[in-house]
Amino acid sequence: MAKRKVIITCAVTGAIHTPSMSPHLPITAEEIADAAIGAAEAGAAIVHLHARNPENGRPDQTPEGFAPFVKVIKQRSNVVINLTSGGSPVMRVEERVLPAKHFQPEVASLNMGTMNFGLFGMLDRFKDFKHEWEPQHLGNRDIVFRNTFKDIEFIFETLGASGTRFEFECYDTAHLYNLHYYYQRGMVKGPLFIQTVFGLLGGIGAHPEDVMHMKRTADRLFGDDYRWSVLGAGRNQLPIAAMAAAMGGNVRVGLEDSLWAGPGKLAESNAQQVRLARQIIEGLGLEIATPDEAREILALKGGDKTNI
Repeated sequence: MAKRKVIITCAVTGAIHTPSMSPHLPITAEEIADAAIGAAEAGAAIVHLHARNPENGRPDQTPEGFAPFVKVIKQRSNVVINLTSGGSPVMRVEERVLPAKHFQPEVASLNMGTMNFGLFGMLDRFKDFKHEWEPQHLGNRDIVFRNTFKDIEFIFETLGASGTRFEFECYDTAHLYNLHYYYQRGMVKGPLFIQTVFGLLGGIGAHPEDVMHMKRTADRLFGDDYRWSVLGAGRNQLPIAAMAAAMGGNVRVGLEDSLWAGPGKLAESNAQQVRLARQIIEGLGLEIATPDEAREILALKGGDKTNI
């Protein structure tokens, strides 16, 4: 019997963590490109990408901010490129979708519901910041991450004709039901790539029962017409990756989701986190998917059909 292949996605920088929180967080285009290529060489089949202002590390959702590193990654690696349409939780959808609209990647993320979004707990650990925007960003207790039905449909309409498929990010059970609404009406087609997110304040928790609940719900709603992946925030990253791999799922790691490689130990690179996830997967007797195997599993259009 052929071994099941597990897709590792690496989210290399994101829009949550700030430069002062880790010296290893990629900020410049060169750092983001090198981090993505290093993650691919370590075993990631997909890299999930955000851009940042190279001067102060603020999230940057302009196509011009993405261009320098997506083109380098495409030239130097066969890895699947996944561009965020989530951007930063304080951005409007018209801004968030611009990079994916321009570059027409194989995959774009799509958040499936509006939610409270709390980062202020990080201020319990991190106190010293180089940039004024960082504590303001983390301490904001008034963030509503807007992903209304109108917003979701705007992204469908904007990206639909390009053949870009979606990484559906589901932070709670309701988000699975939102996706099911569109699935029932034929507005999205399988195999769906569903990324269930655990441990962010405002979404579902990171208890094993939470993981089981999301998996059971997705199984009931989508049967065998979806591919399941997980990400665990912070210290939950590797325990949840291990649970998912053992339960038939795929995993996402990276400095977007967690700065850590162990208790009190900052990850020195995205590649380090990929290697830790790979060790778990191969320790279970499974194999990691190559980028081309991930393309087949997720029915992607291929890197030659993008605008990168």
